[in-house]
Amino acid sequence: MKTKFWLILLLAAFALGAIANSQSDGTAALLKIEGEFMKAAAEHGSQGYLSYYADDAVEVPNVLDNKDNHLTWSPVGAGIAASGDLGYTYGTYEFRSKDKDGKPAVNHGKYTTIWKKQKDGGSWKVALDMGNSGQ
Repeated sequence: MKTKFWLILLLAAFALGAIANSQSDGTAALLKIEGEFMKAAAEHGSQGYLSYYADDAVEVPNVLDNKDNHLTWSPVGAGIAASGDLGYTYGTYEFRSKDKDGKPAVNHGKYTTIWKKQKDGGSWKVALDMGNSGQ
């Protein structure tokens, strides 16, 4: 009976280790995609930025509706659901725009992006992108 208990415990430990390794791989993949997302935004503006959005994505608030607005961000962390189909990234951002008088304005804040694995073979797209001013 003791041998059976230890065998079950050992199998459970291996299974949990496999799940943790899978989540770690998924987290690394999300951070890589986040880097590509930032590069697309830097090189192609809102078109590059929006190319990572799912068709039904939500952005709160919508900040790239003006060509004078520039958004840069730095991911701090990421995670992935045990199911492997949802993930998140979070970090800090800098948003540069012009105020109502045309003077440069800079805001800093934090963001969270929720990513959803697509049915097209596993690509990740933004489902929800949100941020708040202030650090």
